[in-house]
Amino acid sequence: MITSADFLPMLPELFLLAATCGLLLTDLFLSQERRGFIHFLALAILAVAAVLTLRGVPGVPLPVRVFSDTFQRDAVGDLLKLFIYLMTALAFVYAKPYLKDRNLFKGEFYMLCLFAVLGMMLLVSAGNLTVVYLGLELLALSSYALVAFDRDNRLASEAAIKYFVLGAMASGMLLYGMSMLYGVTGTLDIARISEAAAVLQGDQRTLFLFGVVFIVVGVAFKFGAAPFHMWLPDVYQGAPTAITLFISAAPKLAALGMAYRLFDNAAGSIDMHWQIVLAWLAFLSLALGNLIAIMQTNFKRMLAYSAISHVGFLFLGLANGTPEGYAAATLYAICYTLMAAGSFAAIILMSRKGFEAEELSDYRGLFRTHPWFALMILLLMFSLAGVPPLFGFWAKLAVIRAAIDADLLWLAISAVVFAVIGAFYYLRVVKIMFFDAPSDEVTIEPQADPQLRWVFSVNALAMLVLGLFWSPLLDMCLAAFRG
Repeated sequence: MITSADFLPMLPELFLLAATCGLLLTDLFLSQERRGFIHFLALAILAVAAVLTLRGVPGVPLPVRVFSDTFQRDAVGDLLKLFIYLMTALAFVYAKPYLKDRNLFKGEFYMLCLFAVLGMMLLVSAGNLTVVYLGLELLALSSYALVAFDRDNRLASEAAIKYFVLGAMASGMLLYGMSMLYGVTGTLDIARISEAAAVLQGDQRTLFLFGVVFIVVGVAFKFGAAPFHMWLPDVYQGAPTAITLFISAAPKLAALGMAYRLFDNAAGSIDMHWQIVLAWLAFLSLALGNLIAIMQTNFKRMLAYSAISHVGFLFLGLANGTPEGYAAATLYAICYTLMAAGSFAAIILMSRKGFEAEELSDYRGLFRTHPWFALMILLLMFSLAGVPPLFGFWAKLAVIRAAIDADLLWLAISAVVFAVIGAFYYLRVVKIMFFDAPSDEVTIEPQADPQLRWVFSVNALAMLVLGLFWSPLLDMCLAAFRG
């Protein structure tokens, strides 16, 4: 029976839903000149949601399960939600000048992003397969619309169609896998699935494992892991850069939450065969992502293949299958989302109306003309490459250690080798900025927006600060998963 107490743990989600609907109505009565008010309201909504999440559930210790165990509030979900809010707020700040320059500064952008955030929140707090699918589709449908946000852009429309078609196939596989789990266990509740799976024998056990394989495929698509990465380079390149920034960051945290719920909570008791599948997906992602990224001359496309390789590193932690492994994967996801947001923000910073700074050649000689921003991009590239003492180095070290602890030494060695290979294309960006002569054809000028400049600088410098003080963040992740 549902009571009023069931609503209290869901207060952040309920507030975000009500506030987004209110924001949608407010936007109807605002002129284009006052559209900036929506921007600040959206940031305020995220701030209030963060406060509600930090407050927890007064008088009730976590974890708590409500609505017939379909929704669970715990430390893992709260941690991921807080960083989802942060990544979304960064996306809003970075997107504002970009959208204004291209006549795309509309309230719908904020509504779609906030509804996507709501889907992410449901994903990381799901206690039932139905809620997992509900959150996933809310996130996916919002993302499809965001990619097609610039309706007059042929590349964006093409990317949205590819994303939609392949996303529908992945959702179907995930749903098919869930139906297999339901068929052999007789329940959609994630905790009960784990209990029922522990006693399966014979054909039922085989069918359960088939279901887990289909779920792994669906999760791998949402991450953009090889060989289910076909959508990612085209979507990252075709979508407006502000949209690419958003879908490259926050949804990775939600996908991590979904993977944790499905693999550890639901499928963890079936001898963890899914770990071997994750290990090979990690290897393929590391290999394909890094090797193909070397050949790219488009900055966004290079970052897309880079994202595939980073998913491989993230899977090193997931394949460990212990709280320590999940904590390492979470640390890496947080690190990558910060690096990805900063990298795409660099493209926004250097772009202007009529000129998209998407080609690597556009950054030739940037150190001579704008040394501060060249140094900030250098910090981001070095962190992506895993150069010590930056944050990216410690995040890579954490997941490689998790792979070694899981007796996946071959995978850890492969990760180190591909990390060295991947450093090549990051260093190429640095070489172009610091050692090539500025282009005579294109004069690259950073955006004048002071908020964008300051937030980008803080984002880049955070790679150095967090690289020096990364241990408390890892301890926070460990405490959440050991909770």
